[in-house]
Amino acid sequence: MELHVASFASLDTRTLYELLRLRVDVFVVEQKCAYPELDGRDTEPGTRHLWLSRAGELVAYLRILDDPEGVARIGRVVVAAAARGTGAAQRLMAAALDVVGDRPSVLDAQAHLVRFYERYGYAVTGPEYVEDGIPHIPMARPTTA
Repeated sequence: MELHVASFASLDTRTLYELLRLRVDVFVVEQKCAYPELDGRDTEPGTRHLWLSRAGELVAYLRILDDPEGVARIGRVVVAAAARGTGAAQRLMAAALDVVGDRPSVLDAQAHLVRFYERYGYAVTGPEYVEDGIPHIPMARPTTA
């Protein structure tokens, strides 16, 4: 699998289309959540888009946002259905933490994935809440410096 990291401005149209299509296929169609997937944060100058491809096909994706006070926010973590169970999510999270570096980071995990994120140093920071019909749990990873 090949890792890619890009700002919004450096994404070509074909790649942007494929990234957004994967997000919509999983979050809107597969998970049956009608919500504004395009939230305006993809285009922010500090946002980094990370994805894995294999033989030219998109396998997994996530984005890292710059939240206030130097906090990185990891979100939109998604693996294509055909690539689940291949280690793509683990590889992508490891790459994301390389990009985040020593900064503290946060994420809102789907509740069934809390243990997955705990393996990367994230801890639950608040109560479970429901967003778009799916239980989520806020998590944070403190600075490693």
